[in-house]
Amino acid sequence: MLLSLLSKEEKSHFLDLLNELISADGKPTETELSIKNRLKYEMGDEILKYKKSNLSKEKLIEYFAQKSYPTRHLVYLNLVSASLNDDWYSVEEHLLLEQIQEALQISEKKRNELYKLVYSERDLREKVKRVISE
Repeated sequence: MLLSLLSKEEKSHFLDLLNELISADGKPTETELSIKNRLKYEMGDEILKYKKSNLSKEKLIEYFAQKSYPTRHLVYLNLVSASLNDDWYSVEEHLLLEQIQEALQISEKKRNELYKLVYSERDLREKVKRVISE
């Protein structure tokens, strides 16, 4: 959601961090890869030539910790959304999201607001599916 607002470098680093998240519990599933591809297309044409960087998970988190609060919130929102979209709970992903939240200095209040947005988006998608299938 709104990933097109990121700079080219931020988009690449976001995808790197997303790779870390979806790989936290092992090899990414087909669902996780399709979520990644959907987010890539949302970013625009410039990211289609994306190449994974050699930055560690810690360096990627540190990179975003230096960004503005709106960028941090946007990155965290999309990571949470990707994590919750596959309908499988992963302790490893949850712990990584907690690590990211702490490093990006996202308060519990803001975290809760972002989670509410993710759930609202999911609810809307489900409602749309029901309405069009009737």
